[in-house]
Amino acid sequence: MTGPFSPTKDGVLVAVHVQPRASKPGLGPVVAGASGSAVLKARVGAAPTDGQANAALCALIAEALGVPKSRVRIERGETSRHKQVHVSGTPDELLAKLAALAG
Repeated sequence: MTGPFSPTKDGVLVAVHVQPRASKPGLGPVVAGASGSAVLKARVGAAPTDGQANAALCALIAEALGVPKSRVRIERGETSRHKQVHVSGTPDELLAKLAALAG
């Protein structure tokens, strides 16, 4: 199982499995995805309609990492529960924060 976090030149890519309409929103733990690769589990209270769950996911990740929401975007998987999220910033700092969240 490979890790869900990948550094890029301008930030970090995070493989995420989203559970919409969750009663308790939150991030973690890291689990094995359907393909066997690691994903960060995310629970959001929003419904998966009109981009509400995607917006809630971006806000949740931004808050957890202490970055503005404008630095978090869905890279792939807009209509899927399996998403790749890009967070702009210093890769080393973001990876350290993500490791603390996942651990």
